[in-house]
Amino acid sequence: MNNRFFKTYLPIVGLLMLSWSFWASDGWLELCAGLALFLFGMQCLEEGLRQLAGSKLEQLLARSTATPLKGLMFGVSGTMLLQSSTLVSLLTIAFISTGLIKLAGGIAILFGANLGSTTGIWLLALAGQNVSLSPLALPLLVFGVLASFTGDKGKAAGRIVLGIAFIFLGIDQIKDGFSSFGGMDLSQYHAGGLKGQLLFVAIGLLATVVLQSSHATLMLTLTALAAGQLDLGQALATAIGANVGTTVTAALVGSLGGNRSAQRLALAHVLFNVATAALALVLLLPLTDLVRWLTEPLGLGANTLIQLALFHSLFNAMGVALFWPFQRQLAELLQRVLPDRVEPTVLITELAQSMPAEPQTRARYLNDRALDSADAAASAVAQELQHLARLSLEVICHATYLPVDQLRQQGRIDDALINAKPDAQALDAERLYQRHIKGVYSDLLTFMGRLELPLDESHQAFWLSCQVAALQLVDAVKDAKHLQKNLGHYLRTDDSAARQAYVELRRHLLESLREIRALNHSELPDELWRERLNWLDERAAKFDAEFRRRLFESIRNQKLDGLQSSSLMNDLGYASRIIQSLRNALLLGEGHELTRQLRQLAEDDGPVILQL
Repeated sequence: MNNRFFKTYLPIVGLLMLSWSFWASDGWLELCAGLALFLFGMQCLEEGLRQLAGSKLEQLLARSTATPLKGLMFGVSGTMLLQSSTLVSLLTIAFISTGLIKLAGGIAILFGANLGSTTGIWLLALAGQNVSLSPLALPLLVFGVLASFTGDKGKAAGRIVLGIAFIFLGIDQIKDGFSSFGGMDLSQYHAGGLKGQLLFVAIGLLATVVLQSSHATLMLTLTALAAGQLDLGQALATAIGANVGTTVTAALVGSLGGNRSAQRLALAHVLFNVATAALALVLLLPLTDLVRWLTEPLGLGANTLIQLALFHSLFNAMGVALFWPFQRQLAELLQRVLPDRVEPTVLITELAQSMPAEPQTRARYLNDRALDSADAAASAVAQELQHLARLSLEVICHATYLPVDQLRQQGRIDDALINAKPDAQALDAERLYQRHIKGVYSDLLTFMGRLELPLDESHQAFWLSCQVAALQLVDAVKDAKHLQKNLGHYLRTDDSAARQAYVELRRHLLESLREIRALNHSELPDELWRERLNWLDERAAKFDAEFRRRLFESIRNQKLDGLQSSSLMNDLGYASRIIQSLRNALLLGEGHELTRQLRQLAEDDGPVILQL
């Protein structure tokens, strides 16, 4: 009952209360309408820039972390362009969680994003409160709509122009709202004392969390400051709170994503902003005096808007200067506090059919933030294919009644192992498919279907390759399910021609699985790698031909009857398809150009796709 109330009735009650507040106060209605226009304009601006840039923004992000200075400059320029430090932070978290950039590069980008966030408040402060932007917004609205009829690029450009127009309209509407909303005078709560400072820090933090935009919070602060409803000290404390508020979304996304790299970067974001805010609070009075000392010679001593913008820049720059020399130490600290999780050698840990049912295995590397970037989504899918490939190989091993660790062995296969009879408690392949494969496969397809970003030819080809590779892995598991029934039956019987044939089929399958896994982990040049793959194909074809020859010879010698022969022919087909499906999935990953690019971007993380 409580859950139903919160999910259904609480939003309705909130909307009714908000509607009543609009009826009760025209100024409040104008203020909220202006804020809505401002936020919608920022959303349009962001979407237009992303559509116009395509995957270039992601490619630039992935290649702009070679040095800390490059990462810093990308953070600054990216935030200036998108006018959202939160968005840049979330994009960075998405990239670091999928292995496209490293922790040190992500930290430098975060520093730059905080510096870049100061550009928006400077523009708003320089525009002043006596300049109406609506006359500029009206023609921009017309041009933006007209541009949307000129194709995809024109539509994206029009979206940008419309975003700017809505931002201008929102600014004017907010100013009018504050002018009409005279009942809110916050200047009586002096920020001279610690309690007053903390109060307005909390107001700035809460407003940024609710609005999901520090720019919107600072816009409200500038307008209230110009209207005399805030004094300078209160506005400065609110700006500090707005900076801290930008970390909340990033911290939630990083912690809920479950990826250690994302959690480290989110923690770095929190540490940087909280430490910078604490230092700014301690030095609030000296910084205020410094701001006034810098502005008075320029005749701006009475311009509180410029003073607020300058303070915002100073304390962010102070934070970057404080942390910049200690980037390496910060990264090492984060790695100690949040160490990498130990990757299990074996993913499927059931030992017998009698074990109680466990929750279905789901995707490990797919998260919503990766959908904000074509490259991040591609890397997430590649990592999830690794997960699906490992699960598929383990299911195939269980289907053939072989220990999973045999895949990693080298040299001659132990005859006793191949000839061993299956345990009566061996796992059923159908159960393993339902438990470990189906959920991951469905999550993968759902994730790929949710991507709405425009894709270039390389990304489209990669997407198709991943879909086919995932299908090939699932097909291999399904063929293993069909193979298990007869294989288990004949391996449990006494020695016979049929049993010996299934032993040889089992040996061939294990040898091929070992070779496929070795190929995936090899660092051979392309030409030698493909020669080895061709040798695998020739070996498989030779075995098929020889197996059929021996099969018909056994029929002539009456060592096999028709029922046994038909079962062996069918199961040879299943084994051949298992090898071919895994081989095709491996080739799709190895041969695609975008996969190679992703590997280069994350070369220290090992293979990006199908790590069998």
